[in-house]
Amino acid sequence: MAKTAIVTGGTRGIGLAIAKQLSLDGFQVVIVGTRTKDSYSDHFQWFEENGKEYFFVQGDISNHDDRIRIVKDSVDRYGKIDLLVNNAGVAPKVRADLLTMSEQSFDYVLGINLRGNMFLTQLVARQMMQQKERGMIINVSSCSAEVSSTNRGEYCVSKAGVSMLTKLYADRLATEGINVYEVRPGVIRTDMTSKVQTKYDKLFRQGVFPIARWGKPEDVALAVSAFASGKFPYTTGSYIDVDGGFHIQRL
Repeated sequence: MAKTAIVTGGTRGIGLAIAKQLSLDGFQVVIVGTRTKDSYSDHFQWFEENGKEYFFVQGDISNHDDRIRIVKDSVDRYGKIDLLVNNAGVAPKVRADLLTMSEQSFDYVLGINLRGNMFLTQLVARQMMQQKERGMIINVSSCSAEVSSTNRGEYCVSKAGVSMLTKLYADRLATEGINVYEVRPGVIRTDMTSKVQTKYDKLFRQGVFPIARWGKPEDVALAVSAFASGKFPYTTGSYIDVDGGFHIQRL
């Protein structure tokens, strides 16, 4: 029986690349997005053309009722959840200095990036604990979990929180046979980074990144795939930097 993976924010960018890769790996994929399925028809064409099983659930992970429905609809469809990929996330709508950042922006970003992921993971973990075959959880955070950006502090705080969420759930769920991992993307070419392309193009030319190119969503998807393969059974709470070596401290 095929394994089932839920990928939040799976309708575009990194999330869509993850959904496609997991599909190639043999998973039947539940793709979660905030708009109606018709809004993403072009994005799902690949699955249909390649005969890949997928199921779309409309939902906002920051909403309590939507989180419950995401889990229920997934289990109703496939009977179990083998993998949760917490990929959904947002950047602040306006990049503001730390001293002028609004409470509304802080609540918006953390409501999705941290609170939504925290409590969706809680629901999925409970479901996995009821299953004969447990499962795995992979959080997609960011190099911003450790790198300071004072014009988007709320985003950095949210991703640092996701890193701690990884440790907490890894600790709590280890005895339940559920391993928890984290993937930390660096500068990945998506619509989220399109507005700052000039900035990062300059940094690549200056040699700030050891691997001097834009990351691709597929780079992140391959890291998720590696964890999802189950080939790291004696690890939990671990993470992979997918950042072209940006995390290396250099003189």
